[in-house]
Amino acid sequence: MATYEEAGVNIDLGDKCSSIAYNAAKDTFVGRKGMIGAALLDEGGFTGALDMGDYLLVQNDDGVGTKMEVAEKTDSFDTLGYDLVAMVADDAACVGAETISITNTLDVDKLNEDRVKILMGGLQKAALEHKIVVPGGEIAELSSALNGWVWNATAVGIVEKHKIITGTTIKVGDKIIGLRSVGFRSNGLSLVRHILKNKFGEDWANAKYDDSNTWGQKALIPSKIYCSAIMEMHGRYKEQAKVELKGVVHVTGGGIPGNIVRVLKKCGLGANLNNLPAPHDPMLKLIEMGNVKKEEAYRTWNMGVGMILISNDVDQIEEICKKHNIGMQVIGEVQAGGIKIDM
Repeated sequence: MATYEEAGVNIDLGDKCSSIAYNAAKDTFVGRKGMIGAALLDEGGFTGALDMGDYLLVQNDDGVGTKMEVAEKTDSFDTLGYDLVAMVADDAACVGAETISITNTLDVDKLNEDRVKILMGGLQKAALEHKIVVPGGEIAELSSALNGWVWNATAVGIVEKHKIITGTTIKVGDKIIGLRSVGFRSNGLSLVRHILKNKFGEDWANAKYDDSNTWGQKALIPSKIYCSAIMEMHGRYKEQAKVELKGVVHVTGGGIPGNIVRVLKKCGLGANLNNLPAPHDPMLKLIEMGNVKKEEAYRTWNMGVGMILISNDVDQIEEICKKHNIGMQVIGEVQAGGIKIDM
């Protein structure tokens, strides 16, 4: 029975370490109290926010994770820029912030000019599509200190103070809307690799998935980026909102149950998720292949839902999602009590 921990990732320990890091960071907030750039306290939030007087400046970090290893095995790097943008810009969108810039850090064991060109070309394309500037970055060649390549980024965004999405206005009966993903995004790839390596050996990435695709190609499907659609709903900086978004959840590490609680705990409510879409076929095949418990799968992968919105403006959201080629459906509603998920 394959588990994420067996694959080398301990979610509970990761949460504890994240808490340690956040508490240490939070202790620095006093350093700018009463000054420009004073920090906004947002326990469990997806991004950090600084008070800049007329607006909030947000910052958050993430990376493509071990999806890079899949790219190395298949020598296919052109779509990872979409994963990098999605991981950080969609986090910023959770508070209604418009990402204006992304910087990136590429740490490598040995430089490869062609590979760098392909990676940066993908980032350039994704950033242009979502009106994001890449003002700078860093490439470090670390020789034997690193085995492979690691690509991380920092997003900087802005949101007017009165437009920040806090989750505190959520009420019982509010609709919960799932935005469809198209693949694994950049979370849970360690479990994907673990299951496939056990099944097919070291060359699992080139093993046939079907008559047209390999498992490596399925694992590398680029992340759908939601931030522009959310900005159209919520309004970019100085724009009026078309939709009332009470809560926005990025389904990353921890899956649906581990992330929706980060917003709902702010209003002391729960959720009844009784209409989730079917998970993507590769996820279903991996569950069977690795004998993965459903609870484990939903804690590890997005299971077909990459972003969650809490809003009663369902028709307007559907119209905007269609414009951005994003599938959506009402997956449940807010309730008193805990989180109930029909898997």
